[in-house]
Amino acid sequence: MPLPQRPRYRHRVLLTVLAIVAGLLLSLWLGGRYAEQRAWDERSVEARGQLQLYAQSIRTLVERFSSVPEVLALDSDIRSLLRAPHDRQLRLALNQRLERLNAAAGSTVLYLLDARGETLVASNWRDWSSFVGNNYAFRPYFQNAVRDGGARYFAVGVTTGIPGYFLSHVVRDDKGELLGVLVVKLELEDLQREWVGQPGVLMVADSYQVVILSNKPIWRFRALQPLDEQARAELVEVRRYAEQALQPLAHQVYRHIDADADWARVDGPDGNRDYLWQRLYMPEEGWTLHLLSEPVGLADSVRSYRLAAAGVWMTFAFLLLFLAQRRKNQRLQAGIRERLEREVALRTAELREAQDGLVHAAKMAALGQMSAALAHEINQPLTALQMQLGSLRLLLDSGRPEAVRDGLQRIDGLLQRMAALTGHLKTFARKTPAGLSERLCLSDVLEQALQLLAPRMRSEQVELRTQIDDEAEVLGDAIRIEQVILNLLHNALDAMADSESRILLVRIAREGDGCLLSVEDSGGGIAEETLGRVFEPFFTTKPVGQGLGLGLAVSYGIVRDLGGTLEAHNGELGAVFSMRLPAAP
Repeated sequence: MPLPQRPRYRHRVLLTVLAIVAGLLLSLWLGGRYAEQRAWDERSVEARGQLQLYAQSIRTLVERFSSVPEVLALDSDIRSLLRAPHDRQLRLALNQRLERLNAAAGSTVLYLLDARGETLVASNWRDWSSFVGNNYAFRPYFQNAVRDGGARYFAVGVTTGIPGYFLSHVVRDDKGELLGVLVVKLELEDLQREWVGQPGVLMVADSYQVVILSNKPIWRFRALQPLDEQARAELVEVRRYAEQALQPLAHQVYRHIDADADWARVDGPDGNRDYLWQRLYMPEEGWTLHLLSEPVGLADSVRSYRLAAAGVWMTFAFLLLFLAQRRKNQRLQAGIRERLEREVALRTAELREAQDGLVHAAKMAALGQMSAALAHEINQPLTALQMQLGSLRLLLDSGRPEAVRDGLQRIDGLLQRMAALTGHLKTFARKTPAGLSERLCLSDVLEQALQLLAPRMRSEQVELRTQIDDEAEVLGDAIRIEQVILNLLHNALDAMADSESRILLVRIAREGDGCLLSVEDSGGGIAEETLGRVFEPFFTTKPVGQGLGLGLAVSYGIVRDLGGTLEAHNGELGAVFSMRLPAAP
């Protein structure tokens, strides 16, 4: 390489290497991002299904007891007690009755409040934590039931200190006046215990976004969002969480996957970790289910996608380098290719010229072999013409003009016969270029060839049998096709030269999208060991001096140029040569 080009070459190589490295780093980053997004999306779908199952279990539990206070509110004994709260016998009976109903229903506590919020009877009237005599007028489930007829509320029990879900319904008399409120308390500890051991961190947050249930108890009573002073005052007033300290759950959102899913880092009781944070809102209870899932196998997935992306990029980069080098090689070889193309075109023209000369030589050789028979064919009308002229002189001397006129007509017929024969000889002997194409009827071309061979066939007493389809037409050069047919016929006559029975069978037929012309002789056939070489140049089975072995080779090339095939095999009588050409449309 010349010295002035070396710095430029090094600069180009350096830029190429930097581009490949930059693309590799970008592909690694994009592959990692795609792997993360795909993993989070798949995990989000799974987490959404898990949350729906958790939500269904909560709804099933709540709906199972939602109608209990509403049905008991219609009981006549409960209404009677609310009208006469000091009836001790009725209170004892209802305490026992609620105790039985609570055990049968499977709820935690059933109790009845009067219009002031004081508990008159309760299913736990025998326990140390009995609700009887306690006033719960400050609880929202009592206030909301009085205002709306029914309520649902979660809170930590004031008496027991155990969190529960309260379902309440108002009790009214026949006139619609307020008598009291019936309440059923459900402790969700059993449900929470069923969730222990489930993958991830499940949290149930109320309307204040405080975790009230979790499969990991250490996560309970965590505030998912900051509480303002007003909210804290309301919670203290209704003693919703009793004496529980609401610790904030600090978290930072990295990416929003969809409306209900985030990729976030959470500083929780288990440490600072990355989670898929999935949410599901329960409008009936005003709760929100949260599921925090750790990305299992994310590192392996990211590594695999990064390696795949790097592999794709390096393949693409090497492909670009290969294409660039290939283009450079193409430019370098353009001049050589042009020179080679010129040389090939020159040699092709020379070869085509040599081929045309060879074809013409083969035609002239065929005419030379037929010259004796053709001379005899022309000599006969010449002799007859000479005799007719002598007769005409005698007729003129004798004054017979009508007979002279008849003699002149016979002479004209002899002249036309000679003109047709010599004219066809001149046409056949003309050196025509390849590539001419016209619509031809194979029977007409065969007729022209047989006309040239007619003298020899008569002299050698050859029996001609034909099976000709006059509708078999092809596209091609008439002179070249006639040369092929003449060559096949001439070879058939040579093969029958020493045969006692000389039969020449020529068939022309239309087969599918092609036309077939076959020539069969009664010469005994071709030896099997030489059958595959009959189309080779300079190969011949004739004695020395009777052939050069070019006729079939030239014929094979002509048929191939016309888009056909020329084959040889042995038939019943002797050798069979079949020429197949595409049929004219």
